[in-house]
Amino acid sequence: MSAQIPSITLEEHFTSSAAAKVYGTAASEFGPAIGAKLSSISTPRIADMDAGGVGRQILSHTPFRTAPTPELCVAINDELHAAVSAHPDRFTGFASLPMTEPRAAAEELRRTVNDLHFVGALVDNHSDGVWYDGPEWDVFWEAAQDLDVPIYLHPCFASEEMMRINYRGNYSEDVAKSLGAFVFGWHAETGLHFLRLFAAGVFDRFPRLKLVLGHMGEMVPFMMQREERATGRWQHVKRPLREVWRANVWVTTSGTFDIAPLACLLKVSPLAHVLFSIDYPFSDTEKGKQFVEEIEKEGLLGGEELRAFVSGNAAKLLRVKE
Repeated sequence: MSAQIPSITLEEHFTSSAAAKVYGTAASEFGPAIGAKLSSISTPRIADMDAGGVGRQILSHTPFRTAPTPELCVAINDELHAAVSAHPDRFTGFASLPMTEPRAAAEELRRTVNDLHFVGALVDNHSDGVWYDGPEWDVFWEAAQDLDVPIYLHPCFASEEMMRINYRGNYSEDVAKSLGAFVFGWHAETGLHFLRLFAAGVFDRFPRLKLVLGHMGEMVPFMMQREERATGRWQHVKRPLREVWRANVWVTTSGTFDIAPLACLLKVSPLAHVLFSIDYPFSDTEKGKQFVEEIEKEGLLGGEELRAFVSGNAAKLLRVKE
C-alpha cells in the first residue's frame, strides 16, 4: 500500500459465543477455517490485519438466520465491547440490533453508542422479508439521526418466500441459494431497500440520517441516471434522489476488488463518501492491500485522495483516530 497507509475497514465480521448458543457455531455455518477467524478477536485477527495493512477494523456480527431477540443483542454487544476494550487501538464496534422490534432497536442503539462507545450499527437488510420503511420504524431512524451515527445496511439471507418467488428454478437448491445470496440477491435486495427508504420519505423526515451501503453501492450507482430520472416524477418525495445519495449515503468497497465499479461509484458519489473495506474474513486482507495498490497504479486515486479513501473518510464519518 502506498506509503503504508494503515486502513480503516468497516465491514469486518465476527461471531459471538452468545449467538453460537442460539444459531450454532461459526464453524458449522461457514466451515472450520472461516469459523476460526470469525470467532477470533485477538492475536490471529490482528496478524491478518497487519499483513494487509489494516490499522483498525470496525467489527460487526455476521448476518442472522432469524432475527435476534433484544436480550441476545445485549449479550452480543456486551461481548463485543469486552473484546474491543482489550484492543482499543485496533478494534471498534458496530452494534447488533433486534430489527423486528423498532423501539427495542432504538433503545439498544442508544445504549451501545452512549455506554459502550460504539460508532453505529450494522443491521441485516431485512428481517425474514420485513423491511424498515414503515412508519413504525421512524423511532429507530430518529434515534440514529439524534445520535449522529451511521446505520450500515448489510445483505442477509433471503426469506423462504423470497427464495420461492425469486430464486428457485430449474437447477439445484445450492444454485438457488447462491442466486439469492452473493451472486445477485443480496446486492439487489439491499439496493432496493435503500430505494424503498427513499420512496417512503425516510430521508425527508430525517434529513441528517447517515446510511452505509457495501459492495460498491449494491448496484445502485450503475443505474443512478435512470433511477434519478424515473424517481424525479414522484411528487410525494421532497428531496431528489441524487441529493439524498450524495448527502446521506456512504459506500464501502467491501468484498469487491475491481477497478471498474469503483470508477463508476466515484462518478456518482463524492469522494468523501467512498470508503475502503475488505469484508474480512470472507475476503482476504492481503487481497485488499493489493487492490489499493492497483487503484494507485491505475491512477484512479493517489496522494491525499487515496489516503482519504483508505482511512480519512472513515475516520471522519465514525469519529475515530486514523
